[in-house]
Amino acid sequence: MAFGILHMRGINGLAGWRWLFALEGLLTGLIGIVSWFYLPPSPTQTASKFRGKDGWFNEREEKIMVNRVLRDDPSKGDMHNRQAIDFGMFWACLKDYHMWPIYSIGVTWLVPQVPMSAYLTLVLKSAGYGTFETNLLSIPAYVLFIINLFFWTWLSEKVNDRFLIGTISQIWVLPLLIAFETLGVPRNSWVTWALSVLQYGQPYVHAILVAVTSRNAGTVRTRTVATALYNMCVQASNIIGTNVYRTEDKPYYFRGNKVLIGLACYSFALFIFAKFFYVTVNRRREKIWSAMSKEEKDEYLSTTQDKGNKRLDFRFSH
Repeated sequence: MAFGILHMRGINGLAGWRWLFALEGLLTGLIGIVSWFYLPPSPTQTASKFRGKDGWFNEREEKIMVNRVLRDDPSKGDMHNRQAIDFGMFWACLKDYHMWPIYSIGVTWLVPQVPMSAYLTLVLKSAGYGTFETNLLSIPAYVLFIINLFFWTWLSEKVNDRFLIGTISQIWVLPLLIAFETLGVPRNSWVTWALSVLQYGQPYVHAILVAVTSRNAGTVRTRTVATALYNMCVQASNIIGTNVYRTEDKPYYFRGNKVLIGLACYSFALFIFAKFFYVTVNRRREKIWSAMSKEEKDEYLSTTQDKGNKRLDFRFSH
């Protein structure tokens, strides 16, 4: 579609890239506008002229749903969805060191894939492919990316593991980077294409990490801030990644690939550390909790000032 839209150049005096931006932006904008009116603010506020006057659920279903959510995660009831976070709450979120391992992972784990996502078409063109062939040869990379996104996200829930599954993203990309670094020049264009597609299709564990951020937050305030902070870390990793491949290093980017190999190894170690960190905290808390009598547990639950993921009965997802 992009190839066809780009060839609309000259229609109404517009360049092809302007048509591409206009049509894609129009579609995205329409989806955003429809979503604004269609999505309800809460499960108990689904009735409207956009969703039907009777809403999606009856009163009994709403009560069941809300109670089930609160039983699964009582922290979701400590703030309502129109309540603002004050500076004190924000500061408490920032200094919650139990969330720092996830932020650290967010800064680096995606970097080895970012350069190829930005330079895939340039790498293919440098291998001798034309514009049309480059567009067609990019399709398998996008398909592989989507398959990996769904498969590894599904598997993480199936086996109930997050950070060890996350290491797959680095295990996947590391031999590809080593291959780019050690292959001789000039290179076979098909070898370059295969390696580029596989690197672009690196297992995308972003959804897994967003989910574990939400689960480990423990409170609505921390969940809100932590999810935003993790996303900011990922955006920072995109900025870092787009600056790894430098003009003076092209066309084979040997120095850049060395940097990516180092970051992949570092990210792998961070995933292992995060797993060890949360398992250790859970075991320590379980040891203390199991040693308490029923009366002591009741006393703790009724008098503790600990909140969210600081409570002794809270267990981190890993």
